[in-house]
Amino acid sequence: MASKHGTVKFPLWQYLNQPLFSSTTKLELNPRRFCYVYRVKLLERCLAKECRSEGRRPKSTTDD
Repeated sequence: MASKHGTVKFPLWQYLNQPLFSSTTKLELNPRRFCYVYRVKLLERCLAKECRSEGRRPKSTTDD
């Protein structure tokens, strides 16, 4: 049984709204291939984001 958390459902809206006559993006008619490319691009966008650590700050070594 697959986990419901962490799975990406098929991006139906993005699939249906692909630009038809674009010179910058390729039209992908195969739904499996589109889903694969979409997931790769999603992962690239997520990894490109900068995030700040929300952990504790290290204590300074100098005593005030």
